[in-house]
Amino acid sequence: MALNIIRELPHPSDLKAAHPLSQELSAVKAERDEEIKKIFRGESDKFLLVIGPCSADNEDSVLDYITRLRELQEKVSDRILMIPRIYTGKPRTTGDGYKGMLHQPDPTAMPDLKSGIIAVRHLHMRVLSETGFSSADEMLYPENYSYLDDLLSYIAIGARSVENQQHRLVSSGVDIPVGMKNPTSGDISVMMNSITAAQHHHAFIYRGCEVRSDGNPYAHAILRGYVNDRGQSFPNYHFEDLNNLAKIYAEKELKNPALIVDTNHANSGKQYEEQIRISKEILHSMRHSVDIKKLVKGLMIESYLVDGAQKIGENIYGKSITDPCLGWEKTERLVLEIADQL
Repeated sequence: MALNIIRELPHPSDLKAAHPLSQELSAVKAERDEEIKKIFRGESDKFLLVIGPCSADNEDSVLDYITRLRELQEKVSDRILMIPRIYTGKPRTTGDGYKGMLHQPDPTAMPDLKSGIIAVRHLHMRVLSETGFSSADEMLYPENYSYLDDLLSYIAIGARSVENQQHRLVSSGVDIPVGMKNPTSGDISVMMNSITAAQHHHAFIYRGCEVRSDGNPYAHAILRGYVNDRGQSFPNYHFEDLNNLAKIYAEKELKNPALIVDTNHANSGKQYEEQIRISKEILHSMRHSVDIKKLVKGLMIESYLVDGAQKIGENIYGKSITDPCLGWEKTERLVLEIADQL
């Protein structure tokens, strides 16, 4: 047999019972959900920032970062609503490298998926209880969403997952905003098809059960740039790109047309400091087009405590072990500048 069964993992209901969320924190999360949905429905003109580390690799430094983010949120609360990025599973192009806290609560240790699931739930719960922030995570494995569905307020479907049928179907049964990234090829039609699928109702198999979904009216687009067949990065955040997407949305019967622009990845060519310039260019485009201003609901920014990235084992506190991120000083300055320009 090619697959060696190590152990049976706990059912989501059992894990939640062992690590429960209090009624008080559930109420905080529900209030946050509604505030975020109002932005996507166009009932609030606040600007979303889905912001945080490329990967949540260390509980202490992540909490340190998000505690600082909480203080910054208070300064801009009349114009900006922040959703911390707590990405605990990481897709790897070749299958090698650090795959996230879900696989390895300790990046230097052997994978232990049961411990990883518990560590991920514990981290999201600590963030909610200590900062009042409900967070964003990437839906890398659709069947794992049930372990966190009472904690998350935003989900991203990555460029390598957006064409996958199971991701689309599970997204259709989620009651929070789900951002669909354009694929690495840059094919916008793939992203739009994924949004359409997620907004429809479906019947499908999930975790061994027959389920039916109602459709998710908050499924929306994320532009993250693209890569050609020679590995070169190209952006898709310029005025023409945003205007084109607004026209595509106008031709489709989709609910709550919305776009979050990813300022890193192929849009920046992974030159993390370019996120500052890119953010300002998008705000400039919004000021010059009513259609773009209406469509763009916010930005996705990769940010941590220390500029750049490090190799696993260097043990630099608060520095990314995956893609390079903006450090705290640059992040704080950028958020305040964004608020001033809104």
